[in-house]
Amino acid sequence: MNIIIMIVIVIGLIIPTKTALHMFQQNRYELSRYSMWIGSWIKNNLLEILYNFAFVLAAFIAAVYISDYLAIAIMFYYFLNLTLKELKQNYIIPIVFTARVYRQIAVFVLLYTIIILTAYSFDKTALMYLLLATPILPYILIYLMHLITHPIEQFVKGLFKKDAIKKLDSHHNLIKIGITGSYGKTSSKNILHEILSEQFYSLPTPASFNTPMGITITIREDLKNTHQVFIAEMGADKVGDIVELSNFIRPDYAIVTSIGPQHLATFKSIENIVKEKMALVEKLPKSGVAIINKDNDYINNYQVKNTCKIVSYGINNHKVDYLAQNITYSILGSSFEVVYKDEIYQFKTRLLGEHNVLNILSAIALARELDVSWDKLVSAVSKVRFIPHRLELKTINGRRFIDNAFNSNPEGANMSLQVISQMDNHRFIITPGMIDLGPIQNEENYKFGFNMKDKVDTVILVGQNQTKPIVEGLQAADFNLDNIIVFDTVKQALAYVYSHATAKDIILLENDLPDAFSN
Repeated sequence: MNIIIMIVIVIGLIIPTKTALHMFQQNRYELSRYSMWIGSWIKNNLLEILYNFAFVLAAFIAAVYISDYLAIAIMFYYFLNLTLKELKQNYIIPIVFTARVYRQIAVFVLLYTIIILTAYSFDKTALMYLLLATPILPYILIYLMHLITHPIEQFVKGLFKKDAIKKLDSHHNLIKIGITGSYGKTSSKNILHEILSEQFYSLPTPASFNTPMGITITIREDLKNTHQVFIAEMGADKVGDIVELSNFIRPDYAIVTSIGPQHLATFKSIENIVKEKMALVEKLPKSGVAIINKDNDYINNYQVKNTCKIVSYGINNHKVDYLAQNITYSILGSSFEVVYKDEIYQFKTRLLGEHNVLNILSAIALARELDVSWDKLVSAVSKVRFIPHRLELKTINGRRFIDNAFNSNPEGANMSLQVISQMDNHRFIITPGMIDLGPIQNEENYKFGFNMKDKVDTVILVGQNQTKPIVEGLQAADFNLDNIIVFDTVKQALAYVYSHATAKDIILLENDLPDAFSN
């Protein structure tokens, strides 16, 4: 019977281990971020955690007082439900089984073998206590696994990074561009790549590969001698990240898209965020060129400590080198004018939102520094493709959506409201609110709710707890409370709009809780 209990324990550890590894990966393999997730996960999923423990406890009691077979039957029923739930999960960013993850799995197998065999060497009671721990054990063992694997990972990363630096150094004529910002860097990178591809053979870092290891992988695996431009998105969620990436890539050009209170929980202060993002400009060589968004107050008020060339762009700040004006939106996209040295150029794009116009403007400014003609720019901008889940126009089941489901922020959320406010017919918004804003999260969600008045007609909120500040903001703005609906899941919210929206209405999907924070 003990052998059967051991098998049950192994089966019971599979799904929690996968989830723990997935969340550790989403939190960039950083214990501090993972620990914050653990706290949030316990808080937001306490009932589900207690429910899981109730099943295991029932099996424990059955084994001790009734029958081993009843205990095993209870556990298999529990595991079946857990597996079915996992199979139904639609992760925004699924786990990627990299070599690093396989090394972590190997360590987990070793730890589980030691723990299970140790329990087996005692008696059945020890095994049952271990069975009782299966729902939470993998989340705790992440810390021990990291302690074991961290020296190995540092050694491997060091070898790979040296190889990437050597490859960059051998590519003498490569134009290197670094892009950072609290918001908009991925969109700006994609847009810049498409525009520069009109004239250059360009390589951008894929997806959100904006960490040292992600960029290292891109250089080692994808950079060819024929590439003329390398565009590196540079992410940062703590002090020192941008300096490290700048020393690694040594870019010739930089774009700083926007600065705001993103990752405030890890940066601790907005001042730290500003200094970190602007470090990309200050690490440029004297011959370098920085493209900066002067609509952003933090950037506009910052005194750059570098004598390199500074090129500014904006929409609301007219004291810039590149100004976008007369912006209009429709279901077909956006139209706008670019003013440069008293000349006016007409542009059209399929993209929506003022922030996308700003992203395009940054790409135009940098492309002009590389002597891309205005005619090529107008043509390239008209062909720029939608960035997935970032104000992406799409039709699903006969309903029109503006999909802005990728991690939202105060600036982007308000721009989304600005876009949908110009749309015809009934306007729906589905949102769980904004997260990862530290101590200002409730305040920003309150403002978000307040700003919805007169811009949307029906508000559909996802999650009872985290959306309370949005409801308070809506109430303060005197929004019609009959048009506020709260659901527990995105699936329920979508079912509602499919049954209540017509083909002519518009539905804004504003943020979807990243898997690391969802409840």
